[in-house]
Amino acid sequence: MKKGIHPQLFKTTVRCACGATFETMTTKEKVRVEICSQCNPFFTGKEKLVDAAGRIEKFEKKYANARVGKQKKEGIEPK
Repeated sequence: MKKGIHPQLFKTTVRCACGATFETMTTKEKVRVEICSQCNPFFTGKEKLVDAAGRIEKFEKKYANARVGKQKKEGIEPK
């Protein structure tokens, strides 16, 4: 390895907005983050799942007439 081309590493304590801290090695002396694994909804299990069922019905309703028109054009009886 060549000397003088690598960045200096610091042993740093990362601080989150929720108050959690952990130590790591980084090129910055101070690190502050807004969200970490202790407060992220995905990791804490508080994630809200979006109901996509309503979106599917809305799509089918919107394009139902286009499907009927295409079936009439092709000589297929619409459902």
